[in-house]
Amino acid sequence: MQRTQVKIAILTLMLTASVAVWAAPAAVSGVVRDAQGVTQMGALVQVLGADSVLVGTALTDLHGRYLIANLLPGRYEVRASAALFVPALRGNLQLRSGARAVVNLTLNAMFDTAAWLPAERRKADEPSDDWKWTLRSAANRPILRIFDEDGGLVVMSSSAAEHVHPVDKVRASVTSGDGGFGTGGVHNVFEMDRAMPDGSDVQLRADLGASTGPNLRAPSTSLQAGYERRLGFAGAGRTVMSYQAHPEMVGTGGVSGIEAIQLASAEKTELGDMVDLELGGTIYVVRGSDYAMASRPFLKITAHPTSNWRVGYRMATSRDLQSFEGLDSVELELPVGVMAQGQMQIERGLHQEVSLGRKAGRGTIQISYYADNLSRVALAGGGELTVADLAAASIPGSTANGILADTATDTFRMVAAGYRSQGVNLLMTEPITPGLWVAVEYSTGDGLAAPVGKQPMHLDRVSSELKPRSSQSATVAVKGRVIHSGTQVRASYRWQPEAVVTPVNRFAAFSDQAYLSFFIRQPVHCGNLLPQGLEATVDVTNLLEQGYRPVLSRDGRTLFLAQTPRMVRAGLAFNF
Repeated sequence: MQRTQVKIAILTLMLTASVAVWAAPAAVSGVVRDAQGVTQMGALVQVLGADSVLVGTALTDLHGRYLIANLLPGRYEVRASAALFVPALRGNLQLRSGARAVVNLTLNAMFDTAAWLPAERRKADEPSDDWKWTLRSAANRPILRIFDEDGGLVVMSSSAAEHVHPVDKVRASVTSGDGGFGTGGVHNVFEMDRAMPDGSDVQLRADLGASTGPNLRAPSTSLQAGYERRLGFAGAGRTVMSYQAHPEMVGTGGVSGIEAIQLASAEKTELGDMVDLELGGTIYVVRGSDYAMASRPFLKITAHPTSNWRVGYRMATSRDLQSFEGLDSVELELPVGVMAQGQMQIERGLHQEVSLGRKAGRGTIQISYYADNLSRVALAGGGELTVADLAAASIPGSTANGILADTATDTFRMVAAGYRSQGVNLLMTEPITPGLWVAVEYSTGDGLAAPVGKQPMHLDRVSSELKPRSSQSATVAVKGRVIHSGTQVRASYRWQPEAVVTPVNRFAAFSDQAYLSFFIRQPVHCGNLLPQGLEATVDVTNLLEQGYRPVLSRDGRTLFLAQTPRMVRAGLAFNF
């Protein structure tokens, strides 16, 4: 009897040990981020068993990581929560003996989760996934990925960050053409974009021109550096620094060459679940024979009272930077400063706008009322200037405008007197394919126009001859990527009366593209004959040369003013 009891005890111990070996503890670990990819420190992560019984908890560390160990095999739920976020839940997690599941959770604000329904479809020319299944957010970012279990990894979900290691994108290009103001001749451009593990991004750009005429002592130079970073809860900031030197520029007041230093910055954030705030501006210094310093701030507030309606207010003082998206590229426009009456004159104005927008199917409709107070307005023109034209503004008591001329392209800029304007802007957008959208814009307001029945004007009296006139403009634009071919296109036709030489509603979305303009970027494939990553680009502005108004120089030559002079450029780029 005693021997039987001993055998039973030994058998029980053996079975218990085998069960313990077979039921080795499992673990769950991962990273918690928000919808923008920022890791969240101090988020509460819980593992729940059957009937929502809490079996393990952990708080994320400085890098958003957590680990919950010593879990028995079974079916669980993993939940992450934090202040100001909607809790994220991963259900039906099956843990085997000894398994180590990786569950990366994404916390979303209320507005982010409401935006999941109209999420953008995957584009046909995007790289294909090698995951079994992918759930994507409104920003078309992967939220959850499931792998095959053969490798021992049970589940992996992802936040907005696509890359966990630094990623470099480098682009070298050569362009040539008659160019626009400050962009004529041959230009060699080198760009680098580096995405960092923490979600920040660094961009560098260098543009070196070529000496193409006897007046060019040295090539034009443009150097820019940009940095983007995440700012706490649902926020981001961008900063761009730029230095530009253009020895091909000549102007009144003995100007021979011009330099500009710019510092542009922008930030965006969400105030609660219904208000988006964007603010920033540009500080720059322009130096010719004299120098001028200016600050051009902007403010944009957008409220979302419902998922379909939005109300906004916008204040801007420069056409070049009016929103956070205005710093998507580090390439900044050359600020124009002209010498007149012994002082450096720079374009200056104030734009204020109130808008109401609504989703209409897959597109949007927005109507705005704006008011502009422009104290100085830049005019664009073309033609070969003489020494007498450049010296006109230096005569004591002269009312002539200051002029800054680009000798490489025979274009020039002037600064005329300002005016007040107010009007209405209607903008409608609609996607036409998964990669292309079309926009229609209509504006009313004032613009500077040539006198009726009197032409041509005189260059040294343009400021007094141009008068504000009530007018209107209409634009049709297409932008996006052509599926399968990878062609990037931006085309528009902006019409307004030809006598009006400044844009109607200078701060509108398409005010910088007059008449027929387009940009095409086409990947070039030719089997093994050409390297991968080769692209051809064509950039044309005002192809039909519309809207030109004749102007007489001091010696009787015919020049012209135009809302946007014609510009044609083309080139090749290599991405690696």
